[in-house]
Amino acid sequence: GVGPSDASPDEGVVEDLPLIDEKAVEQLTEGLISHYLPDLQRSKSALQELTQNQVVLLETLEQEISKFRECNSILDINALFSEAKHYHTKLVNIRNEMMMLHEKTSKLKVSRTMF
Repeated sequence: GVGPSDASPDEGVVEDLPLIDEKAVEQLTEGLISHYLPDLQRSKSALQELTQNQVVLLETLEQEISKFRECNSILDINALFSEAKHYHTKLVNIRNEMMMLHEKTSKLKVSRTMF
């Protein structure tokens, strides 16, 4: 015969369910939301703060990068000035040498005309 052990485990479940109480569902939903909502709101505000901090950090990095660019251009200008100074010194030396040579040649001309 058919005993209680032969019956399907799902058999009769639908008939056993009481009518769903919408008020109970609403209360359970509210309970679930009230349980998780504060954590989610804290997470949301923490993420917003993190995003704002990242924006500030990015702006600060951009400012620092522009400062480095300015420093590099200043270094380039300094190198240019030191190079110009170096060549100016060379020119002054060449001029002095030319004046000295001019004096020597003038003296030679004078001494040649004397003899």
